[in-house]
Amino acid sequence: MLKIGNLKITPPLVLAPMTGITDLPYRKLMRRFGAPLAFLEMINVRALSYKNKKSEVLLAFEQKDRPLGIQLLGREEKFILKALEIVHRLNLDIIDFNAACPVRKVVRRGEGASLLKEPKKLFNLLKLIRKNTSLPLSVKLRTGWEKNAINAPELGCLAQDAGVDCIFIHGRTREQFYTGQIDYETIRKVKKAVSLPVVASGNILSAPLAKKMLDETGCDGLLLARGALGNPWLLKEISTFLKNGALPKQPTLNKKIKVILEHLNEMINFYGEKRAIIIFRKFLSWYLKGTANACQFRNAAYKLKSKRELIDLLKLHFPAQAKLLK
Repeated sequence: MLKIGNLKITPPLVLAPMTGITDLPYRKLMRRFGAPLAFLEMINVRALSYKNKKSEVLLAFEQKDRPLGIQLLGREEKFILKALEIVHRLNLDIIDFNAACPVRKVVRRGEGASLLKEPKKLFNLLKLIRKNTSLPLSVKLRTGWEKNAINAPELGCLAQDAGVDCIFIHGRTREQFYTGQIDYETIRKVKKAVSLPVVASGNILSAPLAKKMLDETGCDGLLLARGALGNPWLLKEISTFLKNGALPKQPTLNKKIKVILEHLNEMINFYGEKRAIIIFRKFLSWYLKGTANACQFRNAAYKLKSKRELIDLLKLHFPAQAKLLK
């Protein structure tokens, strides 16, 4: 069991906030597959303070979609304070502060992973948030800015001193983005340096890799991101493997088709058909990765404009599943 403040998470698996991914339809699907804690998409405190239409979509949730966290991105204290007021009105369950996002436009603003280079600034921001909320508070880190500037253990200690309840850490530097080897050793050093729960992420693409992360770092939980894209079964696969070392059977194509339709219908109900189809194209590619003619299918999928076209494309490529495609 993973404990973050007053939250008890079993199994110790957390669905990471992912921009353009972890919207309400996606989270509803992942909840059905057993996600015990999930996050809204990362949101900039300035955008949240201005309450624009995009923010309203990002903040959509249902009461059964709990426990639910929000990940805040920013560095300006006045907007962080305004964002906290909104978060409290939403009655969410946990706040995560992002000091890990590697995207160029984010770090140019001095936000996200840029804060890895400003320990004092990061400490002050975390302390500010801690002073102004009673909710469980976590921080998302990377191992460092680059390979010659690994400072996650030191940052972890600062975060603990600032009053956070948990540390999420991605096992790569900002320089690596999402490629290259995972630095298990630095995550292990973070865990040894603090008395807080440490939740690790990076290359958790299968149950054996999940176990490797736990074994090599001693971390308390796992943050699932890209590994769950098109593979909601990963949650059960990891839980089962950690319990008894057995790997469940991989989902059949029939099961994948059923989940595709379930997810698609949820998105249409939420966004409307036109927008839902555009957003869902990438999900479709993830679900069918590794199937026959996947590349050809992916190219065709990015031209889809309606549910009918999507169904017809699936029937064309998977005639044996035609009865499922209504």
